[in-house]
Amino acid sequence: MEVGSLPVELWRLILAYLPLPDLGRCCLVCRAWRELILSLDSTRWRQLCLGCPECRHPNWPRRPHLPPVSWREALRQHALASRTWTQNGSDLHSSACLHLFRRRKDRRIWHVGTVAGGGYETLRGALAAAGPYDKVVLHAGVYEEQVEVSLKVPVEIVGMGKLGDVSLLVSFDQQCPTARLCNLVFMPAWFSPVVYKTSSGHVQLDNCNFEGCQLHIRGPGTCQARFCSFAQGSSAHFLGVAISLMDSCEFSGGDSASVTVEGAPVSERNWAFKHLVALAKTFTMMTSNGSAEIANQGGKDSVGAVSHVNAPSEGVNTIKDWSKQEVDWETNWAKLKGGDSLPGQDGTMIEEDGMETSSESSEEDDELDGEKSTGLKLSYDQHGLAHLSKADMPDSSAFPALLSLSAELQRDAEARELSASVQGCLLRRCLLRDGKGGVHLCNHGQARLEANVFKGLNYAVRCIQNAKMVMLRNEVCGCKASGVFLRLSAQGLIADNNIHSNGEAGLDIRKGANPIILCNRIHSGLRSGIVVLGNGRGSIRSNQIYGNKEAGVYILFNGNPVVSGNYIFQGLAAGVAVNENGRGLITDNVIRQNQWGGADIRRGGDPVLRNNFICYGYSDGVVVGERGRGVIEGNHIYGNRGCGVWVMSSSLPQLIGNHITHNRMYGLAVFCRKDTESSVSREGYRSLQDRERGVGVGERDRGGPENFNEEGELMAWESDIDSEDERFSTRRPITVALVENNCISHNGAVGVYVKSSEPLNVVANMVNNNRGAGMSIIQSAQLTRLVGNCVLCNGWTGVAVDRESRVELRGNGVYGNGCHGVCFRGDGLIVENDVVGNNSVGIRVMDNADVKVLRNRVQALRGYGISVKERVRGVVQENLVYQGHPTSTKTPIRTNTQNTECVVLNNSLLRPRSQALWALENPPPRPHNSNPSSVTPATLPAHLAITMTNRITASVESGCHNNGSIFCSIL
Repeated sequence: MEVGSLPVELWRLILAYLPLPDLGRCCLVCRAWRELILSLDSTRWRQLCLGCPECRHPNWPRRPHLPPVSWREALRQHALASRTWTQNGSDLHSSACLHLFRRRKDRRIWHVGTVAGGGYETLRGALAAAGPYDKVVLHAGVYEEQVEVSLKVPVEIVGMGKLGDVSLLVSFDQQCPTARLCNLVFMPAWFSPVVYKTSSGHVQLDNCNFEGCQLHIRGPGTCQARFCSFAQGSSAHFLGVAISLMDSCEFSGGDSASVTVEGAPVSERNWAFKHLVALAKTFTMMTSNGSAEIANQGGKDSVGAVSHVNAPSEGVNTIKDWSKQEVDWETNWAKLKGGDSLPGQDGTMIEEDGMETSSESSEEDDELDGEKSTGLKLSYDQHGLAHLSKADMPDSSAFPALLSLSAELQRDAEARELSASVQGCLLRRCLLRDGKGGVHLCNHGQARLEANVFKGLNYAVRCIQNAKMVMLRNEVCGCKASGVFLRLSAQGLIADNNIHSNGEAGLDIRKGANPIILCNRIHSGLRSGIVVLGNGRGSIRSNQIYGNKEAGVYILFNGNPVVSGNYIFQGLAAGVAVNENGRGLITDNVIRQNQWGGADIRRGGDPVLRNNFICYGYSDGVVVGERGRGVIEGNHIYGNRGCGVWVMSSSLPQLIGNHITHNRMYGLAVFCRKDTESSVSREGYRSLQDRERGVGVGERDRGGPENFNEEGELMAWESDIDSEDERFSTRRPITVALVENNCISHNGAVGVYVKSSEPLNVVANMVNNNRGAGMSIIQSAQLTRLVGNCVLCNGWTGVAVDRESRVELRGNGVYGNGCHGVCFRGDGLIVENDVVGNNSVGIRVMDNADVKVLRNRVQALRGYGISVKERVRGVVQENLVYQGHPTSTKTPIRTNTQNTECVVLNNSLLRPRSQALWALENPPPRPHNSNPSSVTPATLPAHLAITMTNRITASVESGCHNNGSIFCSIL
């Protein structure tokens, strides 16, 4: 019969009455008939799938409201999986065909219960009579056995009617190669909570309920459980299993772990091993291929569909929104830059310098007003740091790409091998909810967790004692403690998961655990996103970490992970916090729009922070607090509402090769100030006592400290901390903080602001186009060395040194600044600098300064080349002053005739013969060091002692930070 003889709709109506065997026969007629049969997916195939008593909805228990990609395919997969138990290769002899024929011929069905025409009254009696592969059918009722029942021959036990009509209070001990149990409710017998155990054979469980009981599988035994429910504290225990499958099962209400996997897989294999491995690999392929299609059908959870383009939770901006926000930010920044002052910055150092300038003598003011221009400008464009002069603010297109999981696996052989491994216990498409624990792996156990949902538990996954797991495309949410917990040398792959809304950290890594964490979404946590502590390690790459209440990545107590290529954004505290002797390599991340510091380092934290984009934060870009250390190298730090880099002087960071630009306040600020308790007690800041105890905002709100141990007991972290010698044995000791080869430009206040009691080396930096002074040294009890820097075109004084500060200026180029080139009130040296093209006095020394001004080249566009005022002590010698104005007749060096303590010797005034010869030559314009590595930490002075300060917080002068640093709120 031709299909075209009737309308397709009518054919579909007719075919909807065919049973499954007839539908299969119709598919074999021709291609047109096959396509017609396949078009019945949402009608007849759906009806057949839901009517099967051996399975439930294909998306049960995670998403029973969503249809599968294909009802026919779901029914086919069920049919294949339900026959695994009969594929016992050990019973096959010469002819597979004869064997199957014999099995079909000899197989019998035994009835138990009230049956018309006879049947067995007890399950034990039916099992005693059953032969190999016979079927035992239990009719409605409750069956109880007083002693353990042993299964001697392969058998199938099936309950009649709906699930729940047949209940068993029986404890089975399987001693046969294979068995199947279907449509049964298991409850514990009076003598044992274990209702089923096997140590060598294979058991298949389909559509069964376990209530308050346990399932025990010991290797080389295997288990395949599908559409089973483990309720009222039921659990599954796997000891040394080579492979077992738990597919589409539900676990709820347990007072311990729902699934426990213990012991390394045994080397011995039973007959079902190869069949289960093949089936597991088929499941893995189906999950990865079908996950995106399921997500497109409107599922609100992201299990199996965790993509980096999925929208984060409500109220949190997506990565796609950044570019739009960036335009608004830049527009606002342009308006602020064009105005007279920035919000919250009234009375900053910009105005302070202005007030001091107004105290100049009326004679100098008159000369400055009269000289509005000059025709004798020296060229200084060819200085050694010219390559850093143009530092535009990057846009989102400059960010490193967030790699997909396939790209990460392609470049990481270890992760690729783990993702393809199928060994141990495989949990797929399960729901684990409302209990104490989800999955517990210990003592070299192995498991693969794929496309599961963990919700409402104390913890979702706990992996300890050298256990190994592969965790792909799961959702972990609503846990009271940490979502995923690894310790004691645990390892594995955690990839493409959605981990959110947990009470503690999303991932907790400690005590030698070393997982690979790829392409996850870790967000909306009530604490940190990822915590690495207690010698924990790990490779954390290409994740989205956002919207967490505390630090996105928190490293402490000798944690030492690699954090690379992640997007860490919109957190309510710091982006990355390294505290309490934490280490780590933090590289190529985008750390953006966090409420506190983009990166926060303090209390012995010693990371390597390299090549990151730290931008658009609501506070400072990088905070290096009390006793912070680390190498901060090659980062782009821009667009932050606080300082670009905020450093406490008791810390010892190395800032090398960073671009610190377009920040609202200072580019780099170094502070040392003891604040009173009242100065930090305002809303949003932790009290001083809380800081010393390490109490975070979240802890204070809940009235207790962080519970780092999910079992409830507090840990003695001192046992996890190595000695100081061990911690720093791999890195050269640093005794002086170093700021080298950075570009610090276009910031809203001073470029480099120093108020410190510790030594500091500022070497070979480009400091240009900042709105305030280029460098302002307000306090420097020990020597601050400014060597080989270029201070260019800043809005106020190039270099300002305040009273009682010890500063050495050597080999710098100070060019084209809006006020004086150098304004010096402290003690120290000004040696071999080029101070040219500034809008007022070239070098201005005043108050009670004790300074040597030697071998500098100076030109001032307005005012004197060198001005020595008041009671300055020291020497002004062998300086070369270039004429600043063609008609100027004043002396190049202005001194106080009544001051006998300042010696002025052998200084020269140079007037050009022609404009062509008017240039800085022999040597060329300073600074000369074009090599970024020209000064290394090994060449720095190491004889100055470092005074550790206690109970220190820092504040910016004149209200820039109001009462204190914008403090990072972390655990």
